Order: sequence, then structure tokens, then C-alpha cells
Amino acid sequence: YSLYPDGFLFLGTSETVGEFGDLFAVVDRKSKLYQSKEGIHSVQRVALDRFLPPMTAMDAAVQRTADKKSSRGKLPLRELTEQALLQQIAPAGALVNSHGDILYIHGRTGMYMEPAPGEAGINNILKMAREGLRRELTTALHKAASRKEIMRFPGLRVKTNGDFTTVNLTICPVEAGPAVSPGATLYLVILEKAQPGSVDSKQAQQAALYAGEGAAGAGTDADARIEALKQELQAKEEYLQTSNEELETSNEELKSSNEEMQSVNEELQSTNEELETSREELQSVNEELATVNNELQTKVADLSRSNNDMNNLLAGTGIGTIFLDVQLRIMRFSPAAAQIINMILTDVGRPLGHIVSNLVGYDRLLEDAQTVLDTLVPKEVEVQTSEGKWYMMRILPYRTIDNVIAGAVMTFAEITEMKKAQEALRKANDLLRLAVVVRDSYDAITVQDLDGTILAWNPGAVRMYGWSEAEALAMNVRDRFPKSNGTEELTVIDQLAKSQVLETYRTRRIAKDGTDVEVWITSTALVNEAGQMYAIATTERGAEIKNETVKEAHSDQQG
Repeated sequence: YSLYPDGFLFLGTSETVGEFGDLFAVVDRKSKLYQSKEGIHSVQRVALDRFLPPMTAMDAAVQRTADKKSSRGKLPLRELTEQALLQQIAPAGALVNSHGDILYIHGRTGMYMEPAPGEAGINNILKMAREGLRRELTTALHKAASRKEIMRFPGLRVKTNGDFTTVNLTICPVEAGPAVSPGATLYLVILEKAQPGSVDSKQAQQAALYAGEGAAGAGTDADARIEALKQELQAKEEYLQTSNEELETSNEELKSSNEEMQSVNEELQSTNEELETSREELQSVNEELATVNNELQTKVADLSRSNNDMNNLLAGTGIGTIFLDVQLRIMRFSPAAAQIINMILTDVGRPLGHIVSNLVGYDRLLEDAQTVLDTLVPKEVEVQTSEGKWYMMRILPYRTIDNVIAGAVMTFAEITEMKKAQEALRKANDLLRLAVVVRDSYDAITVQDLDGTILAWNPGAVRMYGWSEAEALAMNVRDRFPKSNGTEELTVIDQLAKSQVLETYRTRRIAKDGTDVEVWITSTALVNEAGQMYAIATTERGAEIKNETVKEAHSDQQG
């Protein structure tokens, strides 16, 4: 396909054009040099123009007539006359190559040729020739190809539809033009019906002999029959000689083909050995690939198992973990981390700064992560979420097996219970310190609920009133009110419920021995986390002790 028209094809010693001999002309068979025949078909009409003047004139007239008719719609009288004459005078003919393949047909050739039986393909004039024409046509074409001269066979009797037609056969070599390949020699086969009286006596006698008329001996003598037999014998000898020459040519071609086949066989044997070697190598490679494939499958199974273990580990520990690359983009995160920083699976690959966190009072997440990447120093920060949970956030560098920093790891361990325990411990410590103060205080310190039930009774109260702690806890504060002060004490409780803290006031309380004790009382309301009062704490000091304390303070000021 890549050859130019008339281009040369140079093949190797074991190569041939094969069944495409109609596309290439042999330039040098031994050197495997061929030339493309593509230009032959394009110059068929040119060849007819040279060697069939009547036919080319007719074709040219038809072509010119068609062109002018399409442009003007009217034929000139001269072209019309030439066309009519050519249709009446021009004989039937065909342009063929040296093998008899028909390239172009002119005129009505149905009387001399008929389609050959078998699959349709390239029309060959030697196969299509009718009875009485095939043998002479084969001989004439071979002689014309070998001698390069015009061959004529007049007076041939061709069987047509049960009858015989006398035909004059002429084969003319066509001189190839510059556009045709040198090896593409063409031949013009002219078939012309013989006119009555134009055949000579010898030909008539030969024709009569073919028809069986010589057997009667009515119009011919023995000499005429002998002459006719001699001519027939000569024709058969020429045909036999032609067949021998064709056979020799075929033998040479077969010998060349045999050499080519031997060369091809050797190359095929060499190729077969190479293929066998390649097959063994491929089998070895296949075995290696199977081994590698098994190893890869084992590693994939191990990797899948490790991946599952890590996912279950991250989900089971409850520690929120976020893996970041060096650009602080999310590579992976655990389910617990999604509750602290709003992340979903599609956020993998996004920068951490694009994600909204649930942290309260902490906005240095990106800065601290970048600082850890820059300094490689871990960082710990206690952070709180909007739900009130506390977490210990740790940021560490992400190190590979080769000790290469490939990002950062952020972990969030919940410390809510620890924070509550710390707060409870702090309150317990405060209460312990308060209890020590209450225990060691010389004043009477008591706690009562809103119904007056005594809840606390320190040693100072035991000394002041005489009731033990167990006895006091079974009493109500109203049991210690003198009858004359009951209404006043209830008023104090109402005031305390409104203001929570009252100024120290002087009142009276009943001791265990029934005596009235004059005391100074400081009352404080105890409230819960909701701001509601649930108890009252009182600090009670005897009036005489209060007076002595005041006197000592005055003397100190004077001194």
C-alpha cells in the first residue's frame, strides 16, 4: 500500500509476492526485485488509443460527445458521423497481459467468449474462449509474448450456439508508454468475423476436414486431404512446442519457488527453535510470576488484616486520632475524632483548616500543629468541646520507619471524669479545711435545714450548750429557742432566705441545764448549684466572750 505507482519492491531471499502476482511485475526474479503494476490500469485507455485507432476514435468521440452534450446539449455533425462509423466498422477486441487476464474489452465479444465456470474473479481470455478458439489463442498469445511480433490466425472455426463461425484472430503486442511499468507488456486480441470468399482454398479444405466433409471425397482429392492433415499436424506441433516452452517456464518458476520454500522452511525451523526457547523462557517467567503473585496475595491478605486490626484498635480505644501530612491535609481519622472535629469520609485529602471544630475557647489548632512540624516538639493542651467534655489533645510528629517526618498525629483522650474528680477533690479539700476550722473553732457552729433539723454540731457548741453531738443531731433548732424569742427567730429565718447573709445579731438560746445563754449569732444561707437555699449555717458566740474580745481590741488600739 505504501508503494508509489510504478515503485520498486525489493524482497528478501525467502520472500515472494505470493498470490499477488497481478499487482507486481517481475524485474529480476533472482534478486527478488518487482515493480508495481498500479499504473497499468490507469493507462489502459491510452494503450487502446495507440493501437486501436478506430476504437480509440470512437471512445474519444463518445467522451467528447458526452462532455459537449453535458455543456451544450448538442453533438457536432463530425463527431456524430465518426461515432456511427466506428460502431459499424470497429471489430471486437480485448486488451490482455501476458497471462491472458482481460484488462479492457471493446465491442461485442459474446460470439467468441463465455464466462468460465467456477468462482467469479479476474476474467481470463484463455479460459473464456469458446471451442475452436482456445488452442490457437493460447498458441498465438505465447508466440506474441516470446517473439514480440504480430501473430495472425485466419479462418478459425469457432463453435457458437451449435453452429460454427469463421473468425480471423490477430494478436498485437502493445508498446508500453512511459506511464506503464517496463515489465507490464500488454497485448491486443482482435477477433473479426471472416467475410464469405475471403478464406483461401487451403483454409477451406482444412475447415472442411474439421467438419468431416473430407470423408465423403466428393469435392476434394487425396492431395488436398494430405495437405490439410500436414497443416493440422504442424499446428499441433506448434501447440505442443508452445506447451513445452510454457512447461519449461513453469518448471523454472517452480524451481525458484522450491528454493524459496526451502529458505522459508529453514527460517521457519529457526523461528520454531526461537519460539521453543521463548516458550521455555515464558514458562519460567510464568512460574516466577505465579510465585510473586502468591507472595503478593499473602501480603495483601496480611495488609488487609493489619488494616482491619488498626481500624478496630482506633475505634475500640475511643481515642480520637487524626493523621495529617506535611501540608496539614487529613490523611485518616478515627470515628472518635469525628465527634470533636466535624469530619466525614469525603474530607480525606482536605486541609484541616477547612474543617469546623467543636472546641470551645481554643483556636490555635493549626498554629500548634504547624509549630510541632517545624520544631518536632510534641505539644499537650487540655481542650473542651461544646458538649462540655474535656480532652487531652496531643500533637506529635508522624515518623516513618525510615525516620522521615511525613506529617503530624493528633490524639484526643477524654479526661472529663478526671476533671470531675479533680473538681470533687478540690471541693473535698475545701470541705476538709472547713471541717478542721469548724472543729477547732471556740465558737459554736451549727448547720440546720429549712425545717430546723440540726445537721451539724461542733465541739464549741458542746461546750457552750452542754448537749453532745449525738443529742443535738436528734433535736430541732426550735427546741433551743426561748418562748419569748420564737417569733423573732422565725422572722430572722425569712430574712435570711431573702438576703442569704445577715449581720450579727444578739439573741438568747436555751442550754442543756435549762438556763438562757445570751449569744451573738451570725447566720449564713447554704445554696446548691441551682442557687436554691437548702440549709442555714450559724456561728454562735457567748455575749461575755464577745464583750471581752471588744475590750481587748480597744486596748490594743489605745496601746
